[in-house]
Amino acid sequence: MKFNRRLFIKTAAIAPALTLPFVSCSSNEASGIKSDGQGLADFSGLKNMTADVVPISREERLARIGKAQELMRQKNIDALFLEPGTSMKYFLDFDLFLSERMVAAVIPADGDVMYICPKFEEDKVGELVKFGSEIRTWEEHESPYTVVKGILADKIGNSGTLGIEERCRFFLYDGIKSAASSFKYVLADDVTAGCRIYKSPAEIALMQKANDITIEAYKVVFDSLKVGMTQDDFRDVASQAHKALGVTGSIGANFGEWTAFPHGSSKVQTLKEGDVVLADGGCTVEGYRSDISRTVVFGEPTARHRQVWDLAKEAQMAAFELAKEPGVKCEDLDKIARQLISDGGFGPDYKYFSHRLGHGIGLDGHEWTNLVRGNDTPLEKGMCFSNEPGIYIVGEFGVRVEDCMYMGENGPVYFSAPSPAIDQPFA
Repeated sequence: MKFNRRLFIKTAAIAPALTLPFVSCSSNEASGIKSDGQGLADFSGLKNMTADVVPISREERLARIGKAQELMRQKNIDALFLEPGTSMKYFLDFDLFLSERMVAAVIPADGDVMYICPKFEEDKVGELVKFGSEIRTWEEHESPYTVVKGILADKIGNSGTLGIEERCRFFLYDGIKSAASSFKYVLADDVTAGCRIYKSPAEIALMQKANDITIEAYKVVFDSLKVGMTQDDFRDVASQAHKALGVTGSIGANFGEWTAFPHGSSKVQTLKEGDVVLADGGCTVEGYRSDISRTVVFGEPTARHRQVWDLAKEAQMAAFELAKEPGVKCEDLDKIARQLISDGGFGPDYKYFSHRLGHGIGLDGHEWTNLVRGNDTPLEKGMCFSNEPGIYIVGEFGVRVEDCMYMGENGPVYFSAPSPAIDQPFA
């Protein structure tokens, strides 16, 4: 399978915490998000939900390395170059900050993993190495690119093909290419995405836990809505709720007309009666992410609010149902959701539903592969996506319903139960 960078985009975010006023009502009530009450957000009932978390095993990581090496051989890639990031974490359980100094790993198509780091970091890097054992170093006045060239010469010879992980910074690629000019250089998505796109049961379990936690955080933050609340207030309550539940997480929100911007506005907003509230966020468990959006009204929804929300919900349901059919491609889900919204009066095409239907998710909040036009990748077991149709009416309001799902043995399964109605955010 060929992976196109256009189809795979990644991002992430976190935020701090604070205690804020809240309204004393249940967010599970179908009667709407209330706008009365003068209490304080109460986190005392929240318990750490991570006690039963099972990390990814050493055996699973060894299998990942083996699969990567198999894919390298199939694609005629002789070695894979990684620097710290989610792919290095995925394969090697190695996590270190980035700086201007090279710290990296080379996974050869045959043989053991090797590492490169500054000499003064050798002991620290040695503590982090769990797979392979050889670390080659360079002093401050020396070139790390020459060290990489030496590894390639020892592992491959004087020529061959080196796969570069897509997040590798350009100056590292450029330096290696200049030092080892006899080698061919290719984007390594066929290897990295070829492994990471298909989640194992252990990964699914971690993502399920992350989604369960975020839903509990959402309940707290929606109970905390109050006239005069700002986006920062909202985010701070959500962050503190996630922390009480045992993780780092964030949920951002926009109010009123600013919900018509899919990713919100930087303008300071204060919540008032009748505002649409569009919230989006998640957390991480052992590095694996959740991503959930909810749209509610602070007060009583109007007929217009319900009409638009219900149409987005219908599109989400249609895409999920289509995912049950054999042979369906990623782009097919975007197509059915977009057509339904357009036929409902909010078209054509991207006019009101202005983004793709969904993105892949895993160790990155946005990763391979996307539910977007032009992506003819077939749905397969282990793939994970967001399903998030939206309708954004500039000058009025916007809505988005977002729940992530994975492809199971018998079709799609939601990580978080979709909202039944605009005034019932939780099933």
